[in-house]
Amino acid sequence: MNKTAVLYKSKYGATKKYAAMLKEELSCDIYEATDYKKVPFENYDCIIFAGAIYAGGISGLNILRKIHKNGKHKKLIILCVGASPFDAKAVEEVSAHNLKEDLNDIPLFYARGAWNESGMTFKDRTLCKMLQKMIARQDTASFEPWMKELLCSQGKICDWTDKKYLLPLLKYLKEEPSTPA
Repeated sequence: MNKTAVLYKSKYGATKKYAAMLKEELSCDIYEATDYKKVPFENYDCIIFAGAIYAGGISGLNILRKIHKNGKHKKLIILCVGASPFDAKAVEEVSAHNLKEDLNDIPLFYARGAWNESGMTFKDRTLCKMLQKMIARQDTASFEPWMKELLCSQGKICDWTDKKYLLPLLKYLKEEPSTPA
């Protein structure tokens, strides 16, 4: 298999766990996104960027844009990690919102992460509680899958990280030619 590196940005740990899983599966190198300037991108055929989803945005995407702009890669892949269960429509919305002109040709994959309100920053916990209150006032019949999960997870510690969420990405890597994306 070609030489691959995983560059990740993790705030609460789920994305870091997925980076470690990818390292195990692919025998690849992993780097924290904050160290991206030290990464020898020219040594890799493929860069997998892993970042968490916060309020519809993928964390660290500004770093990926810099890497893409510098052209120090052959193939880029994005793995976004969120607390919601997989929902194709929601993932498509995240893709449309984040992968504008410069990144729209990069494949995006989704993995379910974790939820722990007690481990969140005050700001994140407050925003989540406000969102939970707004959702709780709505008719449950109009709920999207993530809304139900958000209310069910309230006050709980949940870890949904699982290698099964990496299977589509791993399959893509095996099936895609090694030529630049």
